[in-house]
Amino acid sequence: MAPYFVRNLVPRREARDDSRRPLLEVLRTITWTQWALFFSGWLAWTCDALDFFSVSLSVTRLQTQFHKDKASTITQAITLTLLFRSVGAVVFGILSDRFGRKWPLVVNLLLCAAFELGSSFVTTFKQFLALRSLFGIAMGGVWGLASATALENLPVEVRGLASGVLQQGYAMGNLFAAVINLRLVPHTSHTWRALFWAASGITAFAALVRALLPESEVFLHAKALERQKGSSTGKKTRLFIRQTTAMLKKHWLLCIYAVLLMTGFNFLSHGSQDLYPTYLQTTKNFDSYHSTVATIIGNCGAIAYAAYLPTDVLSQVAGQLPARYQQYIGRRLTIIIFVLLAGSFIPLWILPHSFGGLSAGAFWLQFGVQGAWGVIPIQLAEMSPPGFRATFPGVTYQLGNMVSSASAQIEATGGDHLKTTIIKNGKPTIVPDYARVQGILIGVVAVYIIFLAIIGPENHGSRFEHEGVAFSENTFDSTPPPDDEKLSESPSEDAKEKV
Repeated sequence: MAPYFVRNLVPRREARDDSRRPLLEVLRTITWTQWALFFSGWLAWTCDALDFFSVSLSVTRLQTQFHKDKASTITQAITLTLLFRSVGAVVFGILSDRFGRKWPLVVNLLLCAAFELGSSFVTTFKQFLALRSLFGIAMGGVWGLASATALENLPVEVRGLASGVLQQGYAMGNLFAAVINLRLVPHTSHTWRALFWAASGITAFAALVRALLPESEVFLHAKALERQKGSSTGKKTRLFIRQTTAMLKKHWLLCIYAVLLMTGFNFLSHGSQDLYPTYLQTTKNFDSYHSTVATIIGNCGAIAYAAYLPTDVLSQVAGQLPARYQQYIGRRLTIIIFVLLAGSFIPLWILPHSFGGLSAGAFWLQFGVQGAWGVIPIQLAEMSPPGFRATFPGVTYQLGNMVSSASAQIEATGGDHLKTTIIKNGKPTIVPDYARVQGILIGVVAVYIIFLAIIGPENHGSRFEHEGVAFSENTFDSTPPPDDEKLSESPSEDAKEKV
């Protein structure tokens, strides 16, 4: 018989848990501490994007600052940042799963703030590249820690909704950066450096917020159980290493799938965002003001997706439908729908020459991109092997980032070879055709993601709060995977049986 992971790739009817409470009823049970932890994770992820997009919004100014003729030279900084994020994901993910969610995230954010601030004081391009590489290491740990902080203490019924709101923090960070770039940068002699200073200060504030909040209840409960057993620090460290090795042996195919999926998603987001302001200024002949406003409108579309019915709400609606229809509601279908939506708006995103047309295209394309992304935090958390909810999502996400790190570089280099002619200052001018390059890239990536979503696994509704942590003796169940009869059981019951 084929391995369980391979059998799980075949779409099947999703099991339902009739005991799940209505969404509004569950929302009323969430404590202030749970709300605060969710906000802390959301703010950390927002700062991640704010710090990162400070470079994307400053490409033309950085060209002037460092006397570079081509945008592809400046986008090396974006590539290096994304390339080194996987290092930070491994380091801070392990620290979080081993020592807790709180202080690793605080240190992580403070390092981001420090490297962001340092990037603003460089005098040479080599120094800038070095600081952005170091920043990438620090930045790499934020996503996994932020998602674990935000989601793992919430009731299972609201995690899909919370996942969508958490992920839109990325678009919100991009929006904050664009607003600062629009309203502060042009009115100060420090220009692009002022954007970096503002981003650094907000990130330091996010670290303070997390420092004032308590540790995750899920993690504290696991630690208390281990203390009752008399486990020593040395023993837990050895156990953590052993559990990590066992996880990789048992779930290596799942890890590969998650990295492939996150590669596609990172190409989708960075390919549609990182070079977008430069594309408008170079290929569409917009000034800095209008390109920034168009970026803001696009991010409004990315944020607006949070108003759609998330998968948890859809699941409750589907629960009232005949059983033969319930199999069509879940995480993967949501991804497919929104990627198709994004793909359908590629022509509007690249073909018009007017501000209104291009802004509308940016709004709806980013609506689709971030709508698909909104499922990812909870999808990865539910797929994660027991006890690795900070390491697994963070590392797979950042490894995907590493593979797709050259997305802006690919587009910038492609624009150097594909040319188009525009009317600039009343004269025909040959410029890089970033529109065609971006349209081809996003179209190919959309097809790739849809294919992976169709064949991929799903553990919708997994109650991972019942599972152990990576230094627990019972984190991994050594029993064989469930047979076909067990596949019809609800995920919550499976999780309880494992414990």
